[in-house]
Amino acid sequence: MDKFIIRGGYPLQGDVRISGAKNAALPILSACLLSEQPVTLLNIPHLHDITAMMELLGSMGVEFTIGERMSIEVNSRTIVDCYAPYALARKTRASILVLGPLLTRYGQAIVSFPGGCDIGSRPINLHLQALQAMGVHLTIENGYIKAKIKGRLQGTNILFDTITVTGTENVMMAAVLAKGKTIIKNAAREPEVVDLAHFLNGIGAKISGHGTDTIIIEGVTELSGGSYKILPDRIEAATYLIAAACTRGFIRLKNIQPDLIEAVLNKLREAGADIQINPNSIELDMRNRQARAVDICTAPYPAFPTDAQAQMIALNTTAIGSGTITETIFVHRFRHVEELKRMGANIKLMANVAICTGVEKLTGAQVDATDLRASASLVLAGLMADGETIVDKVYHLDRGYECIEEKLAQLGGKIQRVLRLPEEILG
Repeated sequence: MDKFIIRGGYPLQGDVRISGAKNAALPILSACLLSEQPVTLLNIPHLHDITAMMELLGSMGVEFTIGERMSIEVNSRTIVDCYAPYALARKTRASILVLGPLLTRYGQAIVSFPGGCDIGSRPINLHLQALQAMGVHLTIENGYIKAKIKGRLQGTNILFDTITVTGTENVMMAAVLAKGKTIIKNAAREPEVVDLAHFLNGIGAKISGHGTDTIIIEGVTELSGGSYKILPDRIEAATYLIAAACTRGFIRLKNIQPDLIEAVLNKLREAGADIQINPNSIELDMRNRQARAVDICTAPYPAFPTDAQAQMIALNTTAIGSGTITETIFVHRFRHVEELKRMGANIKLMANVAICTGVEKLTGAQVDATDLRASASLVLAGLMADGETIVDKVYHLDRGYECIEEKLAQLGGKIQRVLRLPEEILG
């Protein structure tokens, strides 16, 4: 079990390339099940969640050919099984995304309930209700969803009670090979949903309205092969920008679409950062400035993303004034707060609200990561703290950040990965 040892107090400065988006790559990998022809995906990030999804698909018979520059050829013609076992599905929450593609192409699926970060309730009942409305017969037995259909799925009108990203993606993938028209209302508008639609349209689907709250899918009988480049990871981009602001540094992001993180950029400007935007890059300058505390309220896109909430709390810990962070998406997403308080942060929690009053400095401490984005906030805190910070359980970070310690070190951060010795693990 790896840990990071961080020596704080060094401003981050330099250029960093943003990797492909994990939350776009995972559904697109699942969508490759829909085509009998090989599909080549470009800009795939090297992450544990991606490896877990490939391992799951590989257990079904999908073949992968790894190419240069983060490209993967996916061939689902060789699939032999429509079974997603618990041992593999537990490794990533995105495993539920194989359900729609398997049902619409093969007419059956047995899929374990998924795993992933424990950050609060993320029920999949909305997925299941929508698929039942399209003609799926399903039962829940021993932690597995057992589903099948007769003939083709039937297009219908779907109205989600609440916005669900994976629910929108699952139904959209199921609908592309369904008979007739499917209309998804109250659909998620996230860029990763739009990227999935662009990929599917590129291999022959007929989807419109993506990026709005109403998505329309005209079913087709088959999809073709092709090549597609995954969009940049907006949360990775936000994390590095906030890291530079935390350490009062200067950073230039490359391979990024600035419009994807407009809400984050607005808050960083409010905090006092000088931000310059170019077509494929962003520059943030926080040299010789102390951040001002900002208020945040998370909400579905295009509002401030929940996945950047923990990082902004880290920024607020040493900012001027007090900032109120309201979390409206996941109820358990303040677990990093207690760890930040161990480093000297002044944060008060009240239900889904965190009030953070800036202190003069944080001090290094040994802290435990509890989930992916909490891990990032602790790393950011360590980069600006006095002394040495040890962040345990950094396997969470490997799920969503490609080579984060290497990228931070290239920017001047004093961070190293250390493998914990067996006697440490045993206590």
